[in-house]
Amino acid sequence: MSGKGRGGISDLRGLMNIGAEMERKLCSVGIDSAEKLYETGAKAAFLRLKETYPNVCLVHLYVLEGAITGTEYNRLPEETKSELKQFSDLLNG
Repeated sequence: MSGKGRGGISDLRGLMNIGAEMERKLCSVGIDSAEKLYETGAKAAFLRLKETYPNVCLVHLYVLEGAITGTEYNRLPEETKSELKQFSDLLNG
């Protein structure tokens, strides 16, 4: 199954929280379909993004997790947000 839909737009945009800019960034790091995002996971996808786009922040990680779980990024469970924040904090030293 190809990640590309009509006009070269991937199916990433069909996921919650994923707009044109996040789609572009994900595609640039080799995550060009929803299936690849699911397989990669939010944390690993965030690591890839952080290597190429050092200014990505915790909200981007929430967006990725929300896209995978079908949850608006600002409605993630507090426990999930706490875990993701700890992960982000470790990366930021």
